[in-house]
Amino acid sequence: MIPETLYIKNMVCNRCIQVIREELNRLGIEVVDIQLGEVKLSQKVNLLQLDQIREVIMDRGFELLEDSNSKIIEQIKTSIIDLIHNPEVASNQNVSHYLEKKIGKDYSNLSNLFSSVENITIERYLILQKVEKVKELLVYDELTLSEISYKLNYSSVQYLSGQFRRVTGMSPSEFKKLTTKERLPLDGVATQ
Repeated sequence: MIPETLYIKNMVCNRCIQVIREELNRLGIEVVDIQLGEVKLSQKVNLLQLDQIREVIMDRGFELLEDSNSKIIEQIKTSIIDLIHNPEVASNQNVSHYLEKKIGKDYSNLSNLFSSVENITIERYLILQKVEKVKELLVYDELTLSEISYKLNYSSVQYLSGQFRRVTGMSPSEFKKLTTKERLPLDGVATQ
C-alpha cells in the first residue's frame, strides 16, 4: 500500500492535532505526519477504515474533506490560522506569496475559489482571524497593545486599533473593559 494524505476540516490548534492523532492511533492507523488540516498516513486506508475515520472524527467535531475544492479551502484557512499564530513564518512576504508557496497554486485562483465558496475574501478572513488573535492576547493581558501590534506584524498600533474598531465596533481598550469577552472559535470566524 502507498502513503495517503487525509484532509480534515476544523483543525485549528495543537489540541486538535493531538485529538486526531489519538483517535487514529486507537483505530490502529499509523500517522507519519500531522499538521493543521492535514494528516499523512504510513499507508493507504481501505473503505472500511475510511468510514471508521470519518465516524470517529465526526464525533469529535471534525470533518473528513474528500472533494478537491474543500481540501484547498481548508488548506487556505489552516495556512492563515498558522500564519496568525506564527507570524514569523511569513513576516518577510505578503500573504498571497505565502499562500502560493504553502499550497502550490496561483493566488488569483485560490482567491476566486475561496470567495466563491466562503462568500468572503481571503483578505477579510485574514483580518477576522487577526482580530480574534488580538482579542485573545487582550484577554491574556500579558502584552501591551504595542507589543501585540508588533507580534502580529501590524504596521502601527493605530492601524491595529482602527482595524479592530471596524470589525468589532469598539476600540481594544473598550474591549478590555468588558466583563464578558466573547470570542468566536477559530473555525467559526468566517461565518460572522
